[in-house]
Amino acid sequence: MSTTTTNVPTDLTAGTWAIDTSHSEAAFTVRHAGISKVRGTIGIAEGTVTVGDDLAGTSVSVKLDPSTVSTGDAGRDGHLKSGDFFDVEAFGEWTFVSTEVRGQGGDYVIVGDLTIHGVTQSVELATEFNGTATDPFGNQRAGFEASVTISRKDFGLTWNAALEAGGVLVSDKVVIALDVSVIKQA
Repeated sequence: MSTTTTNVPTDLTAGTWAIDTSHSEAAFTVRHAGISKVRGTIGIAEGTVTVGDDLAGTSVSVKLDPSTVSTGDAGRDGHLKSGDFFDVEAFGEWTFVSTEVRGQGGDYVIVGDLTIHGVTQSVELATEFNGTATDPFGNQRAGFEASVTISRKDFGLTWNAALEAGGVLVSDKVVIALDVSVIKQA
């Protein structure tokens, strides 16, 4: 039986931790034509994790750049950037701002407001703390993995095409997975 915790992990010290964007990734997976999955990434522009003395004093803030979407297919990436999907000219930034961090045993949930395509929805990120380390340059680092499943329609992303055999080209369900490295700030 897991117990609720309000404590931050013991090796994660209080203070501000900046997301190392070159060692972090925001990835997504969506079902295509009902038979396969398309995977891609969106660049993390910046972010901070502010660790408090307990989980109630801990917060996360992240900005993503949808113009960096990469699925390995330039034509698809261009379509995703267009008005049919992300409309990056009108909505050039996505954000996540936490409203609560809670623990259950060794697992964590980060609740917050995710804004995509100008629409804000509350989401809950199942989060795993991967520990801390000091890199060869003397930086204190911490690592996290988090995931959430969203409905793209909830964010106004409704473009689709009907398939001849029934169904649609792009599923509504999108799995978002984050792998984040943060560096303790002085």
